[in-house]
Amino acid sequence: MSTTFAALAANPLFTDPALDDAKVRAAMSRLLADCQSAGVSDLHLSAQARAFVRQHGQIHYITEKPLPADIAEAANLALLDEEQFKELQDTSDLELALAFGNSQRFRACITIHKWGVAGSYRIVPAQTRALDALGYPDIEVLHRLLAFHNGLILVTGPANSGKTATLAALADEVNRTRSDHVITVEDPIEYVLPSDQCIVTQRQVGTHTESFSTALRAALRQDPDVIAIGELRDLETINIAITAAETGHLVLGTMHTADAASTLSRLLDVFPPSQQAQIRAMVSESLRGILCQKLLPAVDGGSVLATEILVANLAVGNLIRENKLQNLASVMETGVRDGMLTMDSSVLALFRAGRITLETALDNIGNRALRALLQNAANTPAEPATAEAPATEKKRFGLF
Repeated sequence: MSTTFAALAANPLFTDPALDDAKVRAAMSRLLADCQSAGVSDLHLSAQARAFVRQHGQIHYITEKPLPADIAEAANLALLDEEQFKELQDTSDLELALAFGNSQRFRACITIHKWGVAGSYRIVPAQTRALDALGYPDIEVLHRLLAFHNGLILVTGPANSGKTATLAALADEVNRTRSDHVITVEDPIEYVLPSDQCIVTQRQVGTHTESFSTALRAALRQDPDVIAIGELRDLETINIAITAAETGHLVLGTMHTADAASTLSRLLDVFPPSQQAQIRAMVSESLRGILCQKLLPAVDGGSVLATEILVANLAVGNLIRENKLQNLASVMETGVRDGMLTMDSSVLALFRAGRITLETALDNIGNRALRALLQNAANTPAEPATAEAPATEKKRFGLF
Protein backbone atom coordinates (compact mmCIF):
# COMPACT_ATOMS: atom_id res chain seq x y z
CA MET A 1 0.00 0.00 0.00
CA SER A 2 1.38 3.40 -0.98
CA THR A 3 2.08 6.12 1.55
CA THR A 4 -0.95 8.09 0.32
CA PHE A 5 -3.40 5.26 0.91
CA ALA A 6 -1.67 4.20 4.13
CA ALA A 7 -2.56 7.63 5.53
CA LEU A 8 -6.22 6.95 4.72
CA ALA A 9 -6.00 3.53 6.34
CA ALA A 10 -4.73 5.16 9.54
CA ASN A 11 -8.03 6.98 10.05
CA PRO A 12 -9.58 6.28 13.49
CA LEU A 13 -12.64 4.78 11.80
CA PHE A 14 -10.51 1.78 10.88
CA THR A 15 -8.21 1.66 13.91
CA ASP A 16 -10.42 2.51 16.91
CA PRO A 17 -13.67 0.50 17.13
CA ALA A 18 -14.71 2.25 20.36
CA LEU A 19 -15.37 5.74 18.91
CA ASP A 20 -18.36 7.66 20.21
CA ASP A 21 -20.72 9.53 17.85
CA ALA A 22 -18.84 12.83 18.02
CA LYS A 23 -15.51 11.16 17.25
CA VAL A 24 -17.07 9.18 14.38
CA ARG A 25 -18.30 12.43 12.82
CA ALA A 26 -14.86 14.00 13.21
CA ALA A 27 -13.14 10.91 11.79
CA MET A 28 -15.52 10.80 8.82
CA SER A 29 -14.97 14.47 8.05
CA ARG A 30 -11.21 13.94 8.25
CA LEU A 31 -11.38 10.87 5.99
CA LEU A 32 -13.24 12.80 3.27
CA ALA A 33 -10.82 15.72 3.53
CA ASP A 34 -7.85 13.35 3.29
CA CYS A 35 -9.39 11.71 0.22
CA GLN A 36 -9.63 15.10 -1.44
CA SER A 37 -6.00 15.86 -0.57
CA ALA A 38 -4.92 12.46 -1.92
CA GLY A 39 -6.51 13.15 -5.29
CA VAL A 40 -8.92 10.22 -5.29
CA SER A 41 -12.28 10.51 -7.03
CA ASP A 42 -14.45 8.21 -4.89
CA LEU A 43 -14.61 6.66 -1.44
CA HIS A 44 -16.67 3.53 -0.72
CA LEU A 45 -17.64 2.32 2.76
CA SER A 46 -19.90 -0.73 2.84
CA ALA A 47 -20.84 -3.21 5.55
CA GLN A 48 -18.99 -6.55 5.32
CA ALA A 49 -16.72 -5.28 2.51
CA ARG A 50 -13.25 -3.78 2.46
CA ALA A 51 -13.17 0.00 2.28
CA PHE A 52 -11.68 1.28 -0.97
CA VAL A 53 -11.05 4.41 -2.98
CA ARG A 54 -10.94 4.93 -6.72
CA GLN A 55 -8.13 6.89 -8.36
CA HIS A 56 -7.92 7.37 -12.14
CA GLY A 57 -10.54 4.64 -12.48
CA GLN A 58 -8.53 2.07 -10.51
CA ILE A 59 -9.66 0.56 -7.19
CA HIS A 60 -7.29 0.74 -4.20
CA TYR A 61 -8.23 -0.97 -0.93
CA ILE A 62 -7.50 0.95 2.25
CA THR A 63 -8.41 -1.76 4.77
CA GLU A 64 -7.23 -5.34 5.00
CA LYS A 65 -10.43 -6.67 6.53
CA PRO A 66 -14.13 -6.07 5.76
CA LEU A 67 -15.82 -3.27 7.69
CA PRO A 68 -18.07 -4.55 10.49
CA ALA A 69 -21.71 -3.66 9.94
CA ASP A 70 -21.84 -1.36 13.00
CA ILE A 71 -18.76 0.61 11.89
CA ALA A 72 -20.09 1.02 8.35
CA GLU A 73 -23.46 2.17 9.70
CA ALA A 74 -21.93 4.67 12.12
CA ALA A 75 -19.62 6.13 9.48
CA ASN A 76 -22.26 6.49 6.77
CA LEU A 77 -24.93 7.92 9.06
CA ALA A 78 -22.65 10.23 11.05
CA LEU A 79 -23.01 13.25 8.75
CA LEU A 80 -26.77 13.04 8.15
CA ASP A 81 -29.25 15.42 9.73
CA GLU A 82 -32.61 14.26 11.10
CA GLU A 83 -34.51 14.87 7.86
CA GLN A 84 -31.97 12.98 5.78
CA PHE A 85 -31.90 10.12 8.27
CA LYS A 86 -35.70 9.83 8.10
CA GLU A 87 -35.64 9.81 4.29
CA LEU A 88 -33.09 6.99 4.36
CA GLN A 89 -35.28 5.06 6.78
CA ASP A 90 -38.34 5.54 4.56
CA THR A 91 -36.78 4.84 1.15
CA SER A 92 -33.51 2.94 1.88
CA ASP A 93 -31.81 5.26 -0.63
CA LEU A 94 -30.45 8.75 -0.14
CA GLU A 95 -28.53 11.15 -2.37
CA LEU A 96 -27.10 14.32 -0.89
CA ALA A 97 -24.35 16.89 -1.11
CA LEU A 98 -21.94 17.42 1.79
CA ALA A 99 -20.05 20.67 2.22
CA PHE A 100 -17.35 21.62 4.71
CA GLY A 101 -16.51 25.27 4.15
CA ASN A 102 -16.12 26.67 0.64
CA SER A 103 -13.47 24.28 -0.63
CA GLN A 104 -14.67 20.82 0.39
CA ARG A 105 -17.73 19.41 -1.37
CA PHE A 106 -18.80 15.79 -1.76
CA ARG A 107 -21.67 13.99 -3.46
CA ALA A 108 -22.90 11.10 -1.36
CA CYS A 109 -25.19 8.15 -2.05
CA ILE A 110 -26.24 6.13 1.00
CA THR A 111 -28.09 2.84 0.55
CA ILE A 112 -29.32 -0.09 2.60
CA HIS A 113 -28.36 -3.57 1.39
CA LYS A 114 -28.39 -7.15 2.61
CA TRP A 115 -25.46 -6.79 5.00
CA GLY A 116 -26.10 -3.26 6.29
CA VAL A 117 -25.37 0.29 5.13
CA ALA A 118 -23.22 1.32 2.17
CA GLY A 119 -21.99 4.77 1.25
CA SER A 120 -20.39 6.05 -1.95
CA TYR A 121 -18.75 9.47 -1.84
CA ARG A 122 -17.69 11.41 -4.92
CA ILE A 123 -14.99 13.97 -4.14
CA VAL A 124 -15.79 17.21 -5.97
CA PRO A 125 -12.82 19.42 -6.92
CA ALA A 126 -12.77 22.75 -5.16
CA GLN A 127 -12.98 24.72 -8.43
CA THR A 128 -14.42 24.17 -11.87
CA ARG A 129 -11.94 23.43 -14.62
CA ALA A 130 -11.21 25.84 -17.43
CA LEU A 131 -12.30 24.62 -20.86
CA ASP A 132 -8.70 24.12 -21.99
CA ALA A 133 -8.05 21.87 -18.97
CA LEU A 134 -10.80 19.37 -19.82
CA GLY A 135 -8.72 17.51 -22.40
CA TYR A 136 -10.70 18.30 -25.55
CA PRO A 137 -8.48 18.38 -28.64
CA ASP A 138 -10.11 21.49 -30.14
CA ILE A 139 -11.33 24.08 -27.64
CA GLU A 140 -12.54 26.37 -30.44
CA VAL A 141 -15.39 23.94 -31.10
CA LEU A 142 -16.60 24.42 -27.52
CA HIS A 143 -16.32 28.19 -27.83
CA ARG A 144 -18.36 28.14 -31.04
CA LEU A 145 -21.07 26.06 -29.40
CA LEU A 146 -21.25 28.40 -26.41
CA ALA A 147 -21.55 31.40 -28.75
CA PHE A 148 -25.14 30.39 -29.51
CA HIS A 149 -27.87 32.15 -27.55
CA ASN A 150 -30.39 29.37 -28.04
CA GLY A 151 -30.41 25.66 -28.74
CA LEU A 152 -29.45 22.42 -27.05
CA ILE A 153 -25.93 21.24 -26.12
CA LEU A 154 -25.60 17.77 -24.60
CA VAL A 155 -22.71 16.29 -22.61
CA THR A 156 -22.91 12.51 -22.51
CA GLY A 157 -20.95 9.48 -21.41
CA PRO A 158 -20.99 6.55 -18.99
CA ALA A 159 -20.76 6.92 -15.23
CA ASN A 160 -17.48 8.37 -13.93
CA SER A 161 -16.63 9.96 -17.28
CA GLY A 162 -16.49 13.57 -16.07
CA LYS A 163 -19.84 14.76 -17.46
CA THR A 164 -20.61 16.92 -14.44
CA ALA A 165 -17.16 18.53 -14.56
CA THR A 166 -17.61 19.35 -18.26
CA LEU A 167 -21.13 20.71 -17.72
CA ALA A 168 -19.84 22.91 -14.88
CA ALA A 169 -16.94 24.12 -17.04
CA LEU A 170 -19.34 25.08 -19.84
CA ALA A 171 -21.64 26.92 -17.44
CA ASP A 172 -18.69 28.66 -15.81
CA GLU A 173 -17.37 29.77 -19.21
CA VAL A 174 -20.74 31.38 -19.90
CA ASN A 175 -20.66 32.90 -16.42
CA ARG A 176 -17.27 34.53 -17.08
CA THR A 177 -17.76 35.67 -20.67
CA ARG A 178 -21.40 36.68 -21.07
CA SER A 179 -23.93 38.91 -19.30
CA ASP A 180 -26.87 36.57 -18.89
CA HIS A 181 -29.12 34.94 -16.32
CA VAL A 182 -28.01 31.33 -15.77
CA ILE A 183 -30.23 28.82 -13.94
CA THR A 184 -28.89 25.40 -13.02
CA VAL A 185 -30.95 22.44 -11.81
CA GLU A 186 -28.87 19.67 -10.23
CA ASP A 187 -29.21 16.58 -8.06
CA PRO A 188 -27.28 17.43 -6.02
CA ILE A 189 -25.28 20.64 -6.53
CA GLU A 190 -21.64 19.65 -6.90
CA TYR A 191 -19.76 22.66 -8.26
CA VAL A 192 -20.67 26.02 -6.75
CA LEU A 193 -20.73 28.81 -9.36
CA PRO A 194 -20.60 32.28 -7.78
CA SER A 195 -22.08 34.96 -10.04
CA ASP A 196 -19.42 36.64 -12.18
CA GLN A 197 -20.45 38.43 -15.37
CA CYS A 198 -23.73 36.49 -15.21
CA ILE A 199 -26.34 36.12 -12.51
CA VAL A 200 -26.24 32.43 -11.54
CA THR A 201 -29.13 30.72 -9.74
CA GLN A 202 -28.40 27.15 -8.62
CA ARG A 203 -31.23 24.87 -7.48
CA GLN A 204 -30.96 21.41 -5.99
CA VAL A 205 -33.61 18.75 -6.50
CA GLY A 206 -35.08 17.68 -3.20
CA THR A 207 -33.86 20.75 -1.32
CA HIS A 208 -34.90 23.71 -3.47
CA THR A 209 -37.38 22.03 -5.82
CA GLU A 210 -39.40 18.83 -6.04
CA SER A 211 -38.03 17.51 -9.35
CA PHE A 212 -36.15 18.43 -12.51
CA SER A 213 -39.36 18.97 -14.43
CA THR A 214 -40.87 21.17 -11.70
CA ALA A 215 -37.74 23.31 -11.59
CA LEU A 216 -37.62 23.62 -15.39
CA ARG A 217 -41.25 24.73 -15.61
CA ALA A 218 -40.52 27.38 -12.99
CA ALA A 219 -37.26 28.37 -14.73
CA LEU A 220 -39.12 29.30 -17.91
CA ARG A 221 -40.97 31.95 -15.88
CA GLN A 222 -37.78 33.35 -14.31
CA ASP A 223 -36.41 35.11 -17.41
CA PRO A 224 -33.41 32.81 -17.97
CA ASP A 225 -30.95 33.03 -20.84
CA VAL A 226 -29.07 29.79 -20.12
CA ILE A 227 -30.42 26.67 -18.37
CA ALA A 228 -28.06 23.91 -17.22
CA ILE A 229 -29.72 20.59 -16.34
CA GLY A 230 -27.86 18.02 -14.29
CA GLU A 231 -29.48 15.08 -16.08
CA LEU A 232 -32.13 14.59 -18.76
CA ARG A 233 -33.63 11.46 -17.30
CA ASP A 234 -37.36 11.32 -18.16
CA LEU A 235 -39.89 12.29 -20.82
CA GLU A 236 -41.18 15.41 -19.09
CA THR A 237 -37.71 16.82 -18.41
CA ILE A 238 -36.54 16.14 -21.97
CA ASN A 239 -39.71 17.65 -23.42
CA ILE A 240 -39.33 20.88 -21.43
CA ALA A 241 -35.63 21.08 -22.28
CA ILE A 242 -36.30 20.77 -26.03
CA THR A 243 -39.10 23.33 -25.81
CA ALA A 244 -36.86 25.75 -23.91
CA ALA A 245 -34.07 25.32 -26.48
CA GLU A 246 -36.51 26.04 -29.29
CA THR A 247 -37.97 29.13 -27.65
CA GLY A 248 -34.82 31.22 -27.28
CA HIS A 249 -32.85 29.66 -24.42
CA LEU A 250 -29.44 27.99 -24.49
CA VAL A 251 -29.92 24.65 -22.73
CA LEU A 252 -27.01 22.55 -21.44
CA GLY A 253 -27.67 19.04 -20.19
CA THR A 254 -26.18 15.59 -19.59
CA MET A 255 -27.30 12.09 -20.53
CA HIS A 256 -25.95 8.61 -19.79
CA THR A 257 -25.27 7.55 -23.38
CA ALA A 258 -22.11 6.33 -25.09
CA ASP A 259 -22.03 8.15 -28.42
CA ALA A 260 -23.84 10.72 -30.55
CA ALA A 261 -26.10 8.22 -32.31
CA SER A 262 -27.28 6.55 -29.09
CA THR A 263 -27.77 10.00 -27.53
CA LEU A 264 -30.12 11.07 -30.30
CA SER A 265 -31.93 7.72 -30.20
CA ARG A 266 -32.45 8.03 -26.45
CA LEU A 267 -33.53 11.67 -26.78
CA LEU A 268 -36.08 10.94 -29.51
CA ASP A 269 -37.32 7.44 -28.68
CA VAL A 270 -38.57 8.47 -25.26
CA PHE A 271 -41.50 10.19 -26.99
CA PRO A 272 -44.59 8.23 -28.13
CA PRO A 273 -44.99 7.45 -31.85
CA SER A 274 -47.66 10.12 -32.27
CA GLN A 275 -45.11 12.84 -31.39
CA GLN A 276 -42.11 11.47 -33.26
CA ALA A 277 -42.40 13.63 -36.38
CA GLN A 278 -42.88 16.81 -34.37
CA ILE A 279 -40.02 16.09 -31.95
CA ARG A 280 -37.62 15.17 -34.75
CA ALA A 281 -38.39 18.45 -36.46
CA MET A 282 -37.85 20.38 -33.21
CA VAL A 283 -34.56 18.65 -32.38
CA SER A 284 -33.26 19.03 -35.94
CA GLU A 285 -33.65 22.81 -35.58
CA SER A 286 -32.62 23.28 -31.94
CA LEU A 287 -29.67 20.87 -31.52
CA ARG A 288 -26.31 22.67 -31.48
CA GLY A 289 -23.91 19.89 -30.52
CA ILE A 290 -23.24 16.70 -28.59
CA LEU A 291 -20.07 16.10 -26.57
CA CYS A 292 -19.59 12.40 -25.76
CA GLN A 293 -16.70 11.52 -23.49
CA LYS A 294 -15.04 8.72 -21.56
CA LEU A 295 -11.98 8.58 -19.33
CA LEU A 296 -9.36 6.00 -20.31
CA PRO A 297 -6.39 4.78 -18.25
CA ALA A 298 -3.28 6.58 -19.43
CA VAL A 299 0.17 5.09 -19.88
CA ASP A 300 1.53 7.37 -17.13
CA GLY A 301 -0.97 6.04 -14.59
CA GLY A 302 -3.51 8.88 -14.78
CA SER A 303 -6.58 9.29 -16.96
CA VAL A 304 -6.98 10.73 -20.43
CA LEU A 305 -10.12 12.01 -22.14
CA ALA A 306 -11.45 10.36 -25.29
CA THR A 307 -14.27 12.26 -26.92
CA GLU A 308 -16.78 12.26 -29.73
CA ILE A 309 -18.00 15.63 -30.98
CA LEU A 310 -21.09 16.15 -33.09
CA VAL A 311 -21.68 19.65 -34.43
CA ALA A 312 -25.20 20.11 -35.79
CA ASN A 313 -25.29 21.21 -39.44
CA LEU A 314 -27.73 20.84 -42.33
CA ALA A 315 -26.71 17.23 -42.99
CA VAL A 316 -27.16 16.26 -39.33
CA GLY A 317 -30.51 18.05 -39.21
CA ASN A 318 -31.74 16.17 -42.26
CA LEU A 319 -30.73 12.81 -40.76
CA ILE A 320 -32.61 13.60 -37.55
CA ARG A 321 -35.69 14.81 -39.40
CA GLU A 322 -35.74 11.79 -41.75
CA ASN A 323 -34.91 9.25 -39.00
CA LYS A 324 -31.70 8.06 -40.68
CA LEU A 325 -29.36 8.05 -37.68
CA GLN A 326 -27.58 4.98 -39.06
CA ASN A 327 -25.83 7.38 -41.46
CA LEU A 328 -24.63 9.69 -38.70
CA ALA A 329 -21.13 8.18 -38.49
CA SER A 330 -20.37 8.89 -42.15
CA VAL A 331 -21.57 12.48 -41.79
CA MET A 332 -19.31 12.94 -38.76
CA GLU A 333 -16.31 11.51 -40.62
CA THR A 334 -16.81 14.05 -43.40
CA GLY A 335 -17.52 16.88 -40.96
CA VAL A 336 -13.98 17.29 -39.66
CA ARG A 337 -13.85 20.87 -40.93
CA ASP A 338 -16.84 21.69 -38.74
CA GLY A 339 -15.00 20.29 -35.71
CA MET A 340 -16.61 16.85 -35.66
CA LEU A 341 -14.73 13.90 -34.24
CA THR A 342 -15.70 10.26 -33.82
CA MET A 343 -14.83 8.30 -30.70
CA ASP A 344 -12.82 5.79 -32.72
CA SER A 345 -10.72 8.59 -34.23
CA SER A 346 -10.15 10.10 -30.79
CA VAL A 347 -9.03 6.77 -29.29
CA LEU A 348 -6.78 6.07 -32.27
CA ALA A 349 -5.16 9.50 -31.96
CA LEU A 350 -4.48 8.88 -28.27
CA PHE A 351 -2.85 5.54 -29.08
CA ARG A 352 -0.69 7.00 -31.84
CA ALA A 353 0.41 9.75 -29.46
CA GLY A 354 1.55 7.11 -26.97
CA ARG A 355 -0.94 8.18 -24.30
CA ILE A 356 -2.83 4.88 -24.01
CA THR A 357 -1.82 1.25 -24.47
CA LEU A 358 -2.77 -0.98 -27.39
CA GLU A 359 -5.07 -3.01 -25.12
CA THR A 360 -6.94 0.13 -24.04
CA ALA A 361 -7.26 1.26 -27.64
CA LEU A 362 -8.63 -2.09 -28.80
CA ASP A 363 -11.12 -2.18 -25.93
CA ASN A 364 -12.52 1.23 -26.86
CA ILE A 365 -12.59 1.20 -30.67
CA GLY A 366 -15.98 0.07 -31.93
CA ASN A 367 -15.23 -0.25 -35.64
CA ARG A 368 -14.29 -3.89 -36.23
CA ALA A 369 -12.25 -3.19 -39.36
CA LEU A 370 -10.23 -0.47 -37.65
CA ARG A 371 -9.71 -2.69 -34.62
CA ALA A 372 -8.49 -5.53 -36.82
CA LEU A 373 -6.08 -3.26 -38.69
CA LEU A 374 -4.70 -1.97 -35.42
CA GLN A 375 -4.30 -5.50 -34.07
CA ASN A 376 -2.59 -6.72 -37.24
CA ALA A 377 -0.22 -3.75 -37.29
CA ALA A 378 0.74 -4.48 -33.68
CA ASN A 379 1.31 -8.18 -34.39
CA THR A 380 3.35 -7.65 -37.56
CA PRO A 381 7.06 -7.74 -36.73
CA ALA A 382 9.15 -4.97 -38.16
CA GLU A 383 11.15 -6.00 -41.18
CA PRO A 384 14.90 -6.15 -40.50
CA ALA A 385 16.85 -3.42 -42.17
CA THR A 386 18.73 -4.67 -45.20
CA ALA A 387 22.25 -3.53 -45.82
CA GLU A 388 22.66 -1.50 -48.96
CA ALA A 389 24.49 -3.30 -51.77
CA PRO A 390 27.90 -1.83 -52.41
CA ALA A 391 27.98 0.48 -55.38
CA THR A 392 29.51 -1.17 -58.41
CA GLU A 393 31.80 0.67 -60.73
CA LYS A 394 29.96 1.55 -63.91
CA LYS A 395 31.33 0.88 -67.34
CA ARG A 396 32.55 3.77 -69.36
CA PHE A 397 29.34 4.22 -71.31
CA GLY A 398 26.99 2.87 -68.59
CA LEU A 399 25.56 0.15 -70.81
CA PHE A 400 26.42 -2.80 -68.52
